[in-house]
Amino acid sequence: MSVETFTPNQSVVSLTEAAIRHFEGKLNSHPDKIIRLSTKVSGCTGYAYVLDFADTAEEGDTKIAISDKLTLAVEAKAVDLVRNTEIDYVQEGVNGVVKFNNPNVVDECGCGESFNVG
Repeated sequence: MSVETFTPNQSVVSLTEAAIRHFEGKLNSHPDKIIRLSTKVSGCTGYAYVLDFADTAEEGDTKIAISDKLTLAVEAKAVDLVRNTEIDYVQEGVNGVVKFNNPNVVDECGCGESFNVG
């Protein structure tokens, strides 16, 4: 399998302006990296989101060119779990938090650490 590249309007996920600024800021000290979104089996409900720095997209990933500074790769097996998800970055008190507005979620655990899709 190869890596597919999409522009944001064709993307599996979208990012708010706040999320774009957040991730571009993180990449300032790692200009040679991309952000990779994957999922893992976790928690009491099913899956958890995983965001990591990566050197490149992996085989089968969906690669999304968000901006000149920001590329997001979505793990192949996570695509159906996160399709049409909006990633946001919000301030909660003194902390900033990445939020996933995933329309596919049918159940979340009470602590918000894991989710399940229908």
